[in-house]
This record gives sequence, C-alpha cells and structure tokens, in this order.
Amino acid sequence: MSLNSHSRTRIALVVAAVLVVGGLGSLVAMRLDSHPAVAAEAPPAPEVDVAAVLKRDVTDWQSYSGRMAAVEKVEVRPQVSGTIVSVNFRDGALVNKGDTLFVIDPRPYQAAVDQAAAQLAAAQARTGYAQSDWQRAQRLIGDNAIAKRDYDEKQNAAREANANLKAAQAALEAAQINLGYTRIVAPVSGRVSRAEITVGNVVSAGASAPPLTTLVSVSPIYAEFDADEQTYLDYISRMKDGSKVPVELGLANEAGYSRSGTIESVDNRLDTSSGTIRVRARFDNADGALVPGLYARIKVSGSAPHAALLVDEAAIGTDQDKKFVYVVDGGGKVAYRTVRTGGQQGNLRVIVGGLQAGERVIVNGTQRVRPGEAVRSHEVPMSGDADAGVANAAVPSPSPDNSAAKTAKAS
Repeated sequence: MSLNSHSRTRIALVVAAVLVVGGLGSLVAMRLDSHPAVAAEAPPAPEVDVAAVLKRDVTDWQSYSGRMAAVEKVEVRPQVSGTIVSVNFRDGALVNKGDTLFVIDPRPYQAAVDQAAAQLAAAQARTGYAQSDWQRAQRLIGDNAIAKRDYDEKQNAAREANANLKAAQAALEAAQINLGYTRIVAPVSGRVSRAEITVGNVVSAGASAPPLTTLVSVSPIYAEFDADEQTYLDYISRMKDGSKVPVELGLANEAGYSRSGTIESVDNRLDTSSGTIRVRARFDNADGALVPGLYARIKVSGSAPHAALLVDEAAIGTDQDKKFVYVVDGGGKVAYRTVRTGGQQGNLRVIVGGLQAGERVIVNGTQRVRPGEAVRSHEVPMSGDADAGVANAAVPSPSPDNSAAKTAKAS
C-alpha cells in the first residue's frame, strides 16, 4: 500500500513539470506572435554614389623621371698667367655675355704689346729701305750697271724684310690677344657660380688650370630622361619626320605638370644594358625657376587625340591580377565587372575594355555592396568631369525599394 502511494507521488511530480514546460512554451509563442513585424523586417538597401562612364577625346601620355640640365655650361679658366686684381660679380648673379668677371694684372702684357709695337715699327722701316734698294737695283740691272750677284742680294734682302715685317705684325697681334685675356668675360649669358679663386691669388693658364668659376645658361633649359625602347619606337621616332613631340614637365613639389615643351634631341644609340635611349626636352625658363640638377617628372605625348572611356580612379578595385568596378543596372542591382585599364588622365583612368559609355559605376560606397544585391543610388558627376553642372548634383534616383514603398503607401 505504501509503494502505490509513492508511485502516485512521482507521477504527480512528472505531470507538474510537463505542465510548467508547456506553459513557458505557450508564453514564448504568445510573445513572438505579439511582434510579427520584428521577425519579418528586412535590412535597408545600402546607399551608394554612382556616376556615368565618361566618353571624351584624350591624348595618351607616357611618364618618366629625369633631371634638369643647362643648354650651355662653361667652366671659366684663365688663358694667361698672372695675379687676379679684380672679381667683378656677386656669387650666383645673372650676367650677360661679354660682362667682365675677373681681371688679371695687365701690366706685363701691356709692356709686351708696347715691345711688339716697337719691333713692328723697326721691321716696317727695314722693309721700306729694302724695297727702295731693290727698286734701284731693278733699274740698274737693265743697263748692266750692277752685277747680277748684287741684284740678287738686294732682292733677297727685300723679301727677308717683308717676311720680318709679317712676323712683327703677328707678334704684336699675339701680345694684344694675351693682353685681352687679362680681362676674363662671360662667354654666354646665364647664372654664375661662386668665385673659386679670389683677388691676390696667382693663376696659371691652360686646360689643366683649376676653374675660376662656372657659368650656366638660364633659358631655355633641358630636361634629360631615359625613354624605353617601346616608347621610342611608337612615339619619339617620329622626330625623324621633322614633327615636334610635345612633352610636359612637373617638379617634385607640384601635383600636376606646370610647363610645356618639345623634345629637342634623341641620342644616336640605344643602351642595350638598360633598354633605354637618352632624350632631351626643351623648356622655356624665363623666370629662372628651373635650375640644372632639379628632379623633374616628364610626360611624353603618346598619341594623337582619340575618343576614350574614363572612370574615376577611386572606383577601380584590384582583385589579384584583375581590375574591376561595380556597375548599377537599370533595376538598381549591383553587378561585378572586370575591366582593362589604360593610361591616367588626371584623377580619371582610361578604360580600354569592359564598360560602355553611360553605364553607371559606383564611385563611393563600394565597400558596402555585394554583387547581385539592390542598392539606393545617388547620381553624382564623375570626378574630373568639367562639363558636369548643377543639374548633375547628387539626387537619389528611384530604386526597387523606393518604388515598392511608394506603391504600398498609395495602397
């Protein structure tokens, strides 16, 4: 009898537990049923900025790095020996061709000129006397009044005097040249460096003598760079036809290219070790801002103007060895599109293949989208599109989500 009572107690406990669990489940179901909108609500579509692919005429450019170089560079050396008595320029000053830079003590060379002039005068006197004596001999020989030997001596004396006269003239000219060398002038117009040898120092003449200073021309100026073989074959080699190849120049502190010029010359051989050829471009430098040795970024015109498709550089992504963009179709859905890119045009990149003009590319918000999903797009002008006006300001465009919301509201 006690065993049956114990069994009934256990059964009662189990039934009570089942009823408690069932009640909790019903309560949870009732709570969920009271908020059906929470479980059914979908996340909102991401918002992105889209811009239409541009089509415009562009010119392809090839970019290189180079250095500025002077058209004319002179190391000023003395051509006569002597003591420097004057330095007539400020370090780093602009000088004109013919301006006096240094003066070497001219007194010894002036004395040499005076001596040569005296010797010339004596030679002229001797020549005059010898010529007169020979002319008399010519009259006498006709009458057989002079021996043939005496006639020959007078003729020879006249010729020797004439030769000595020419030598004296040459000696005077050389002395005058040396005197002129004591005044060292600028051989070209340009900017002079510092004076390496100053007043009171004795200098020697010759090519081995240390330079007194250096002088470089200012305008025009060269930019020298090494072009690869393909660029030479495609673009630069047309210089042989006499056509000018345009180039643009930018300095290290400039974002763009501030100066325009043309290719001046191309070397006569290709460097087989590097596969490049040396090229010189010529630029005006009237303001003197460009100096030899400056680093320069150089763009070489690679083609005639042609139509091309352009996309903002920031809209192009990289997937391993591929380039891609996200395109929004007419239904407001995102499509992954691989593209082939070309050269850069400011903030834009030339698209060689993979897109059509007018297609809408995501330019902002690419990190928030996935291929195949719907987005809310805002039309914006493509970066660098100078033709985009106020009418192209960012305005939300209709999307499937917006249309559905308007339809539901109307109903």
